[in-house]
This record gives sequence, C-alpha cells and structure tokens, in this order.
Amino acid sequence: MEDSYKDRTSLVKGAKDIAREVKKQTVKKVNQAVDRAQDEYTQRSYSRFQDEEEEDDDYYPPGETYDGEANDDEGSSEATEGHDEDDEIYEGEYQGIPSMNQGKDSIVSVGQPKGDEYKDRRDLESERRADEEELAQQYELIIQECGHGRFQWALFFVLGMALMADGVEVFVVGFVLPSAETDLCIPNSGSGWLGSIVYLGMMMGAFFWGGLADKVGRRQSLLICMSVNGFFAFLSSFVQGYGFFLFCRLLSGFGIGGAIPTVFSYFAEVLAREKRGEHLSWLCMFWMIGGIYASAMAWAIIPHYGWSFSMGSAYQFHSWRVFVIVCALPCVSSVVALTFMPESPRFLLEVGKHDEAWMILKLIHDTNMRARGQPEKVFTVNKIKTPKQIDELIEIESDTGTWYRRCFVRIRTELYGIWLTFMRCFNYPVRENTIKLTIVWFTLSFGYYGLSVWFPDVIKHLQSDEYASLTRNVERDKYANFSINFTMENQIHTGMEYDNGRFLGVKFKSVTFKDSVFKSCTFEDVTSVNTYFKNCTFIDTVFDNTDFEPYKFIDSEFKNCSFFHNKTGCQITFDDDYSAYWIYFVNFLGTLAVLPGNIVSALLMDRIGRLTMLGGSMVLSGISCFFLWFGTSESMMIGMLCLYNGLTISAWNSLDVVTVELYPTDRRATGFGFLNALCKAAAFLGNLIFGSLVGLVGLRRCPDTRTQVLM
Repeated sequence: MEDSYKDRTSLVKGAKDIAREVKKQTVKKVNQAVDRAQDEYTQRSYSRFQDEEEEDDDYYPPGETYDGEANDDEGSSEATEGHDEDDEIYEGEYQGIPSMNQGKDSIVSVGQPKGDEYKDRRDLESERRADEEELAQQYELIIQECGHGRFQWALFFVLGMALMADGVEVFVVGFVLPSAETDLCIPNSGSGWLGSIVYLGMMMGAFFWGGLADKVGRRQSLLICMSVNGFFAFLSSFVQGYGFFLFCRLLSGFGIGGAIPTVFSYFAEVLAREKRGEHLSWLCMFWMIGGIYASAMAWAIIPHYGWSFSMGSAYQFHSWRVFVIVCALPCVSSVVALTFMPESPRFLLEVGKHDEAWMILKLIHDTNMRARGQPEKVFTVNKIKTPKQIDELIEIESDTGTWYRRCFVRIRTELYGIWLTFMRCFNYPVRENTIKLTIVWFTLSFGYYGLSVWFPDVIKHLQSDEYASLTRNVERDKYANFSINFTMENQIHTGMEYDNGRFLGVKFKSVTFKDSVFKSCTFEDVTSVNTYFKNCTFIDTVFDNTDFEPYKFIDSEFKNCSFFHNKTGCQITFDDDYSAYWIYFVNFLGTLAVLPGNIVSALLMDRIGRLTMLGGSMVLSGISCFFLWFGTSESMMIGMLCLYNGLTISAWNSLDVVTVELYPTDRRATGFGFLNALCKAAAFLGNLIFGSLVGLVGLRRCPDTRTQVLM
C-alpha cells in the first residue's frame, strides 16, 4: 500500500511538473504574440490573432487530457517568487493579462479592429455604400414579404391629397388673375408678377423641403410644408392690398413646393420594384384631379358674384376669394390625414433607427395580411441591415449660451447639412444622371407651365378681339342738359363736349373718353371697369360716390371740381369677364384631357419602360405645342391644348418615376427637390415669356383697339 501511495504521489507530482512546463511555454508564446502585435497591430485582425494563439497553445498531444487539478494551476507561473505547492498566488505574480501601464497603450487593444475615429472618411463612406447596397437588396425582399395591400392604398390616398393640393396651386392663380387684376387694382405691369410669384415660392420651397426630407424624414417634412401652404393660402383670400396678397401667395407657393419631391420619395419607399412604376403613375392622377377640382370650383364659384360682400368701401370680399378658400381644402385634408400615417421605414433604416423601422414594417405586413384574411401569417424578419452611421460634427453653444444663438447655430447647421447633401448629388455615380435629368426637367416644364398659367389670358384676348370688333366710336359731338342712368359699354368718345349733364348710377364698362370737355356735369353713384379719361378737361364738375381713382385720369385737367365720398378700392362688376363660364369650362376640358394619358402611362410604364415612354411623349407633345402658334380661333386653340396636355402627362409620369429610382435613399428627396426647383424656375421664366407673347398677339390681332383691349 505504501508503494501504491508513493506511485500515486509521484504521478501527481509528475503531472504538476508537466503543467508548470506547459504554462511556462504558454507565457513565452503570449509574450511573443504581444511583441509582434505591438509592431504589426495595424496589419493584423482579431480573428487572425486568435487563430495563431490557439495554434501556439495546442501543446498537448492528440488525445491526452488532464484532470481538474491540473487545470486549477492555470495562471500560475514561476516567473515570480511566492509560489508553493498549494498553488497560492501572491501579490506581484503575473496573471497573463498585461497591466495598463505595462508596455505600449495599444497592448490593451491587441487584435481589435481599427476604430472609426482612426479611419479616413472615404473609407467610412465606402463601408456605408456597401451597407446600403446590402440593405437595398434585403429591403426589397422585406417589402415583397409585406405585400401590397391596404396600407399602400391608404397611404396612396393621403399622399394623393397632398399632390392634389400642388395641382390646385398651379391653376388657382391663373383662374383668379382676371378678377384679381380688377379687384386689387393691379396695373398691367404687375399682372405678370401675380402669375409668377407662386412659382418663385415653389422654386425655393422644392429645394428646401426636399433637402429637409432627407434630414428629418418624409412625413415630418411633408406635414410642415403642407401646413405652411394651407395657412398662407387661407390668409391670402382675406388680404386687400396687392403687395400683401403677393407675399401670401409667395409663402403659400414656398410651402407647396415641397409636396412633389417628398410625396414621390415617401410612396416609392413602401412599394416593391415590380409595382413602383404603375402605382407612382396612378398617384400622378391626383395632380390631374387637382386641376379638374380647381377648374370646376372656379366655374361654379367665381361667376356667382352675388356671393360677395363688403365692409364699407375699404374691404371687399368677392367670389374669387371664396374660390381661393375652397382651393385650400385639399391641403388641409392632407395635413389631417398625415398625422395618422407612420414615417417611411426606408428612411428610418437609413439613419440607423432599426427598431422603429422594424415596427413600421411589421405594421405594414400585419395590416396587409389582415386585409387578405391571413391574420395568422407571421412577420419573419428579425434583424435588418442598417448602414454605418457617420457622425457629423455639430457646433452647438454650451448651456450658458443664449437661446437665440443656439437656435441660430442649429438652423445654420441644418442648412449646411442640406447643402452638403445637395452637393453629393453631383458626386459619382449620380452626377451624370443629375445633369441629364436637369436638361429634361427644364425643357419639359418650360413649355408646360408657361402654357398652363397663361392660357386663360389667351382665351380672354381671343374673346376680347371679338368683343372689340363691336366697339362704337363717337366723335365730335355735343350733348347738353341730359341725364344718363344706363350702362355704357365698349365705347370710345373722342372730342366730345358735355354741358350740364348728369350721370346717375351709370356703369362704365371699357369706355374711353379722349380729348373731351365736361362742363357743369355731375357723376353720382358711378362704377367703372377699364374706363379712362385721356387728355380731358373738367369744369365745375361734381363727383359724388364714384370709384374714379386718380390713375383713371390720364393727362386730364380739373377746374373748380369737387369730389365727395369717393370710393376706395376697386368697385368691380364682374359682367365684363368675357364669358367667365366659358373660360373655366375650357380649362376644365384641358385638364380632363390628361386622363387618357394618365391611364395609358400607368398601364404601360412597367411594360415598355420609363425612357421609351418619356422620349416618345416629349416628341409628340413638342409637335402639338408647335401648332399652338397657328391657332386662329378659340375652338382650334382648345383642341390643340387638350392634345398637348394628353400627350405631355405621360412624359411627366415617366420623369417622376425615373427620378425617384435613379437617386439613392439618402439623396432621393434632395435630388428630386432640386430638379423640381429647376422645374419651377423654368415655369417662372416660361410664365414671363409666354405673357409677353400673349401681349404681342393682342397687339397683332387688334391694332386699332389696343388701348381698351390691353388695359
């Protein structure tokens, strides 16, 4: 028994000796690995270091194991004193983990990957692009799993109302222009600004709101911009001054400018690729519906002049202002509906908000599955790839700074971020696409918006030509001791003498007095539209309760004349609007002509391709636009306009789809906003040029009556 005890003791002692030797070798290997890591740590990954360490530690022969007693000796070393047979560890013994103050600082991070703070920005952006490509592929599969159903259709109608508001905004100024010119006493030189100011606001708004949508989100940006549009659209219907009215329409246009880039970016991000072209084309129909809505409301409201009321002579609220209020209702409806919709999950993933995006995608999936009668179907996605987030340096005042300075720095930082995102639209690989799209957007919008806004004035001039042909000229005659209480319309009186005459309750419509003399006459309760006194002389004449503003007397002379209770503002009678019913009906037909083109583009967009439809539509619409110049009658102009609108809409739908698909998510709304701003700049330019052409057409058609036609 004593021999067996000695053998067992020898065996244990031998095992301990072997364990000590193993640990000694392990320490040497670890020290060697640390030295190598200090010299080459930038070229070695954590996985390689671990593999090498495992290979170095594989000291035992295959199949040989040791009991727990040997394992308990791990961590012991003979490198220091203080070790006894019971394996007690004394202070100062090396534990196998380098101390913080031992060697270089990088020993702690041996084998760890290089931190983002040590990487070049180009490397970080390269990693982000790779993550975005992986996310794009995964997101497409997720959207296909979510399906297309109730959620997409609900969002379709909500965003459609916002797009409808944009269509209304384009047409509303053209419809109110004839009435507002008279009501607000707008001079001929200022009417062009009324038609163009909305596009100036849209141009600024499209760029700003598009960039903001890539910073704060599609839903949030759309809510704010539509609220701005609705507020100032309502306000513009109540203001009386021309300058304030221009200011309100400018800010209203600034708000609605963000609708198109944000709406298309928002809706495209919840659609699968095979359905994107078709359903974005169907969404475009709401812009047409907005035009039809504006035409129908103008037709139904503006000619009903009995709807107007006045508060004294200074405040006039006519039917065209009611029309402006009604046109703001689609915008208000979209704002209310948007409050119940979630943010775009694709945007949330882009900014690293994984959990929020997952919840929204699950909501989309569950909503569509319940609508299909499959509520038991489970959303199988557990984790979604999120791109690497690159921290942006933001300079914010400390807590001791004033609040307005902090707000200023925050606004400046956001604007600078929008500008940086915009500049990235001209970086590889989207730079070439941006340049090509710029050319297409500018050329297409130049013709379309110019014609759309000024076409009501074209109809007005065509009708005024016919009206002017019935003008009665009265020359070199004398009237004495007379009284007139009826309407005088479309007349030119030259070299007349009026002695002791009374004009009581007379309505002057497009009447011009030239080189005439009024002696001892009385004008009482008189209203006038397009009525002017040129180089006339007034002697002992009384004006009581008239609306004769100073600008209506051109180079005229007054001798012992009196003005009592002169009416301020324009006391208009809308009967001179040259068949307003007919003008609005014509625009209604022109907008309705878009419907066939919308249906065709929606059905064929995913079949024949975006570019094929874009090119074909632009060629055909250009040909039809060319023949508009040769229109000599109202019926011919109306027919050509309907044809042009029907052919152009396919190009617009194709261009919207192409623009959405060519930009990555982080620049989609910004790129779309820039192109839409360019579109409005072209519309602004086209508005002015087409307005000048309309004036030239008026001069060419009726040179003998240019005064009253163009006044």
